[in-house]
Amino acid sequence: MSQPLRGLFAGAGTLALCLGVLALAAGGEDDGGRRAQDGLGPEFLGLVAEDAFGKPGRYRRVNLRRLRAAGAGLVRQTFDWARIERRPGRYRFRFYDGYVAALAQNRLRVLPILFNPPRFRSSAPPRGRRRGTYPPRRPADLGRFGAVLARRYGPGGSFWRRRPELPPLPVRAWQVWNEPNLSVYWPSGPSAAGYVRLLRATGQVIKRVDPGAEILTAGMPDSELGVPLRAYLRRMYRAGAKGTFDTLAINPFAKSAEGVLAVIQGARRIAAAHGDRPPVWVTELGWASGGPPSDFRVGERGQARLVERTLLALARRRRELGLRGVVYFNWRDSLPYRGGRDFFGLHTGLLRRDGSPKPALPSYRRVANALKLPPQ
Repeated sequence: MSQPLRGLFAGAGTLALCLGVLALAAGGEDDGGRRAQDGLGPEFLGLVAEDAFGKPGRYRRVNLRRLRAAGAGLVRQTFDWARIERRPGRYRFRFYDGYVAALAQNRLRVLPILFNPPRFRSSAPPRGRRRGTYPPRRPADLGRFGAVLARRYGPGGSFWRRRPELPPLPVRAWQVWNEPNLSVYWPSGPSAAGYVRLLRATGQVIKRVDPGAEILTAGMPDSELGVPLRAYLRRMYRAGAKGTFDTLAINPFAKSAEGVLAVIQGARRIAAAHGDRPPVWVTELGWASGGPPSDFRVGERGQARLVERTLLALARRRRELGLRGVVYFNWRDSLPYRGGRDFFGLHTGLLRRDGSPKPALPSYRRVANALKLPPQ
């Protein structure tokens, strides 16, 4: 979720109708890719929970238990390159080790976002740099960082060997960057060709460590504050994106369930026009219950309705859409970032800032119960 990014079903029978449709859709095969054919795994429903990540100890333990009880099977989390590689070739894993262990204890998988190079790896100019996060100067450097993480947290990784008491939930999916079609995450000017170079180099290096790793594109929104999603995706394919990733990630913020589906369908049509049919992972999606005026501010009751209707609609049509999973943004409301200003994304939580549940939390839980997601 970037700071500048600013009913299919109705009536009392919504849940029963969707349960029936989901039961009918449980079998069969889809053209969306190998992951979409697997059906609903425990990680189909996910959450972003930076709040729990940033506060270790009892607060984290309590919130991860609550998050798991809500029905989430996965947490999408930035793995901050600058925080981990403090000096060239010197890595600090302690904080992330603690978080990965806490997730595993709650049988939650993690979807890492590889993001934010340290100063000595960044393409940011020494003078006149613009606000935002610059990509690395050398694309392959992000791949090397990802490979370091894969050796630690991937299958047979050193972290799991040292912690045999933990449920083994190795990382198999890696997301390369975040929202590169927005200037704040590509301050030199969004470049689809530049992003494809980063995606290709990163995926190649990670797969040398784990040939079965799943490489996700960055989650891309359809925002007027950057290059619109469909235009950017076309440019990616013209730059040779096909074959550089396994799963297409989209952040389809929209006013309605219909709008969310339209964004996904539009992206799939563009991929198909270029001879590609990748699975799709919705890696951010949400509505604000309050905050400043926004197309996505819908009040607490509106948020609860949209969470339930949209997630159920996506699950119902997952085979048609080739849908790999859905990550809701966000677990808890938060204050503006330091030096930043208020915007809708700070009010999309299932919890209020004081930790009390909004009506959207039981809506999310009802979806998880309806889908009967299997345990890890």
